[in-house]
Amino acid sequence: MVLVCLLLVFPFSWFLLVGSFGYPTSSPLGTAPRVSVARRVTLLTCLPYTTKVSRNANIAKLQAGYLFPEIARRRAALLLKHPDAKIISLGIGDTTEPIPEVITNAIAERARALSTVDGYSGYGAEQGEKKLRAAIAATYYQDLGIDETDIFVSDGAKCDISRLQAYVDSSVIMGQTDLYQQDVQKCGNIEYMRCSPENGFFPDLSKVPRTDIIFFCSPNNPTGAAASRDQLTQLVKFAKDNGSIIVYDSAYAMYISDDSPKSILEIPGAKEVALETASFSKYAGFTGVRLGWTVVPKELLFSDGHPVAKDFNRIVCTSFNGASTISQAGGLGCLSPEGLKAMQDVVGFYKENTKIIVDTFESLGFNVYGAKNAPYVWVHFPGGNSWDVFAEILEKANVVTTPGSGFGPGGEGFVRVSAFGHRENIIEAARRLKQLYK
Repeated sequence: MVLVCLLLVFPFSWFLLVGSFGYPTSSPLGTAPRVSVARRVTLLTCLPYTTKVSRNANIAKLQAGYLFPEIARRRAALLLKHPDAKIISLGIGDTTEPIPEVITNAIAERARALSTVDGYSGYGAEQGEKKLRAAIAATYYQDLGIDETDIFVSDGAKCDISRLQAYVDSSVIMGQTDLYQQDVQKCGNIEYMRCSPENGFFPDLSKVPRTDIIFFCSPNNPTGAAASRDQLTQLVKFAKDNGSIIVYDSAYAMYISDDSPKSILEIPGAKEVALETASFSKYAGFTGVRLGWTVVPKELLFSDGHPVAKDFNRIVCTSFNGASTISQAGGLGCLSPEGLKAMQDVVGFYKENTKIIVDTFESLGFNVYGAKNAPYVWVHFPGGNSWDVFAEILEKANVVTTPGSGFGPGGEGFVRVSAFGHRENIIEAARRLKQLYK
């Protein structure tokens, strides 16, 4: 760091140095006080160099760090205090099981081809490889009027959602919100649709004011609830009545085991009011490989009739050079008949973990929600503070969960327990939790 040193010279020639940083000492008997004298004292104050570029004032509105770095900080603090603690993480929703070999073979084959003249490729299409876009459309949106040109392949749903400025943090940074309101625990100009056991984890739309964008996740993270066909029909009608756009996060659709829609685009009229993001992360273990997609139907138009897809294409082409060609090869492996079966097996493994967690908490008398159609268990601790419950489980059972309030004010009194974990860890965590709350 470059430092600028400011030289301060006192304007007088003699300076009284005070003993022990207190007042000068003197004696009532007339003895000389303990005083030292010095010639011209100078102080050097070093200041860091600063540019003339103003900080984005909107970033200062953000209240704290992202939820999971705070959880990681507390986990690290526990390990510092108890280095031998065997911590089991059921907090952040990160996959743990190996990627199926049929998929990694496709990745490896593409990687090896890059070392050959015929197999090498540089920049690809920002929207993704044509073959992969076609495979996604055929696999997940067959008979829904979606074709490959509606599909934008990306490095994951999280990145696409942020590009759409639908994340709270992204909206704050872009100046689309007011200040954080501590009394109601939300940013101004953002409406929170509270989802709770009382309303079946679906908002009372009659109490929701009009907004430009409606962000909706189903199966839901963190509650694990999946919206029914009737509920999504209500949501589409609400968006149409208000002229809003739905950003629909379907990252856990493959975990649905009942007749809940796997895509909002199954609902009549949805293509005129909704776009959808999805990901291979929780199906194939691609949290590190990074591959997802967004569907922007041609029918989705702004108020002036301009297609939303054209503007999203501009954003993608401006800020993104396309998903890794190696990752996209893995995506094609996922969508092969063998790959689809392998992903179902992975999903099935995590759903078995979910059942173990649900059985554990129910045996202890807790009300448990979600789990059936998602890899998350939403556990209610009546009257409890979410962070206090999180701390108790971490410190006494050495198990990491996620405090519900970290997802918004509606999550207070809940913790989210992830089913992503090795089977032996899930079983051991269940044992510890039973011991803690027996």
